[in-house]
Amino acid sequence: MTQFPEHLTDRYHRFKFRHFTPNMDRYEELATFGQSPDVMLVSCCDSRVDPETIFSAMPGELFVMRNVANLVPPYETDGKFHGVSAALEFALLNLRVKHVVVMGHAGCGGVKAALEQTAAKQTEALFISKWMSMLDDARLSVLSAHQGFSASERLRLLELEGIKTSLKNLRTFPCIQALEAKGKVNLHGAYFDIAKGTLSVLNQLTGEFYEI
Repeated sequence: MTQFPEHLTDRYHRFKFRHFTPNMDRYEELATFGQSPDVMLVSCCDSRVDPETIFSAMPGELFVMRNVANLVPPYETDGKFHGVSAALEFALLNLRVKHVVVMGHAGCGGVKAALEQTAAKQTEALFISKWMSMLDDARLSVLSAHQGFSASERLRLLELEGIKTSLKNLRTFPCIQALEAKGKVNLHGAYFDIAKGTLSVLNQLTGEFYEI
């Protein structure tokens, strides 16, 4: 049998000693009464971007859905498996979250693959290319409008447009349309710069991001 990674075992014991034991009452409360976060966060699965760390969240405070490039597909019921849609449905209808935040980040590998179309060239990449095709329209728009820009500048622009695309797709879900119209849920866009540690949020009226 393959041995469980030793460094994970060490880190677990560190967690048990430093975090769990001093907060046993909180964990027992969560186990007994369940979770009641008021924020759902859609984030990239990139290991450098951890929502709980960025927002100093304790267990039970954030309902996090992570996937490649923090994308939300548009609403549809024809497919077989819908991980993002199921998480959204649970957060909105069961947990009754009040905010849904889509958080992108600098240097996103998924967005870079979409921009350069590299995944489509890899015959063994069965899923990434199709998943990142959600950014096809945004990609063409960025390339057309910013022909004189560097590759890194275009990447950042597409990362920001990816956040807007996910927000647009969120609003195709009937439950979000109804809840947002009643003021029961608010949608937000955010962008984390890994190297600088800065967080920018989207002004949805102007379409611009600003640091907070």
